[in-house]
Amino acid sequence: MDARVKPVERFADLFTPKLVSVLREGYGAAQLRADAISALTVAIVALPLSMAIAIASGVEPQRGLYAAIFGGFLVSALGGSRHQVGGPAGAFIVLVAGTVVVHGVEGMLTATMMAGVIMLVAGYLRLGTYIRYIPYPVTVGFTAGIASIIFASQIRDLLGLRLAGAEPAALLPKLRALADALFTFTPAAVALSACTIAIIVVLRAWRPRWPNLLVSVVVAGVAAAAFHLPVETIGTRFGGIPQRLPVPAWPFHGWASTIALLPVALSFALLGSIESLLSAVVADSMTGRRHRSNCELVAQGFANIASSAFGGLCVTGTIARTATNVRSGAHGPVSGMLHALFVLAFVLFAAPLAAYIPLAALAGVLATVAWNMAEKHAFATLLRGSRGDAVVLVATFLLTVFRDLTEGIVVGFSLSALLFIHRMAHSVAVEGVGPLPQEDRPGEDESSARDVAAAGRDTVVYRITGAFFFGAAAQVAAALDRIAEKPRNFVLDFSQVPVIDSTAAITIAGFVRKQHARHVRVFVAGASAHVRDELFLHGVGEPDVLFRADVSSALAECAADRARPAAH
Repeated sequence: MDARVKPVERFADLFTPKLVSVLREGYGAAQLRADAISALTVAIVALPLSMAIAIASGVEPQRGLYAAIFGGFLVSALGGSRHQVGGPAGAFIVLVAGTVVVHGVEGMLTATMMAGVIMLVAGYLRLGTYIRYIPYPVTVGFTAGIASIIFASQIRDLLGLRLAGAEPAALLPKLRALADALFTFTPAAVALSACTIAIIVVLRAWRPRWPNLLVSVVVAGVAAAAFHLPVETIGTRFGGIPQRLPVPAWPFHGWASTIALLPVALSFALLGSIESLLSAVVADSMTGRRHRSNCELVAQGFANIASSAFGGLCVTGTIARTATNVRSGAHGPVSGMLHALFVLAFVLFAAPLAAYIPLAALAGVLATVAWNMAEKHAFATLLRGSRGDAVVLVATFLLTVFRDLTEGIVVGFSLSALLFIHRMAHSVAVEGVGPLPQEDRPGEDESSARDVAAAGRDTVVYRITGAFFFGAAAQVAAALDRIAEKPRNFVLDFSQVPVIDSTAAITIAGFVRKQHARHVRVFVAGASAHVRDELFLHGVGEPDVLFRADVSSALAECAADRARPAAH
């Protein structure tokens, strides 16, 4: 009966939201007070960011708020992290903006819902464990690439430029168009964006607990309204924000558009999964807790489905808001849920105020976000490190900036895999060790030592060290072929081989056939159960090969066989 119950318990442990765990521990007024204070702090950060990210993505600002409300609520309610805060993220700006240009807003919403379904499937298949294996140089490279593109996308509003046509999506054409329009800058917009950035930087250093993003946007909005500055605002460009919630709608528009949007949805799902799990890891490092990665993916899936149904942007765990949540003293997921409700209250009761927010101020907010997310120190450190990591970093960064985010991740991951294979292959060694010295055989008595010495010169021992896999198979095969001795007994020491694959097993099978043709006995000593099973599967077994527990046992048997004719 226990065998039937345990898998169910493991499944429940993997996919039980942290909210349930927190409530089971006991949740009272003190915890609610801490979560409410933290939620208000995070909501103050999320308000300007959500609108700025939506505008930078080429859609109406309210779509960012809807993502923070519906997606953010579900990320916290269903997620596998105590402190994760979900909502629209700057990392999505590039993908969303490109999708809106090609497929329109409806296409973006469809891709977001499809991405949610993909995340659900990935979570229930327990793939969240493997997403954590994205190499660090790839993460730094695409994060820095995204930051560069975000900053470039804000230059127009930072300077108040007036372009002759639509702003190009690709970076180089965008920069050329911006350079051509450089002399159309608006001094008031430049002043407001500079003021916004200055307030954020000063408050971050002088009063780090103050909501610097909101303060900077409010100051810029008041200044623009009080002095009647000739700058674009949310009201002049978008007509303000509706003071109501949208009716949920199904964004599906036929199988043809669904198939066309599948690559976009995969990109959304991959980026959202990476970003959310990175954010959960950051929260773990700050709190000492452990998140449930697959439960987190499931929550992200439901959150993206809900966000798209209500017309919101893609949702993921956001590192800045999650870190703010932790630093503000949040107790658990209730804080993230309340943050979504506070954003909802703003939409229902204070949305008309958003019409006065200058776009230059929001551009200043995103410029500081891009600067902070660029990971400049990590980028410089990796460039000074190994040549392989530097190549992966630069390739990921350049492809992200000049080609495509997904292409950057795939190529960076592939280069990292090749680099890993190269390093692992060179860590494998084949060496002749001969009879082992006494100090290398702890625990053996003098009788065993005499058996080893008695093996004689017609027995040789070669030790393979490291992961024996396809990357090292040719190297090991060449080393074995170069062996000049023609002994009666050949002992292969596998005690330092943690893993072996089919290519390596076939290499050993070929070596055994050659030795068998020369009437040489082959011993395999110290092989683990996994290594033996792989060798058996590919025809390396008795009687062609004699498996022994260790080298000493094999040598003792060789010595006994050598001494047997003398006894007669």
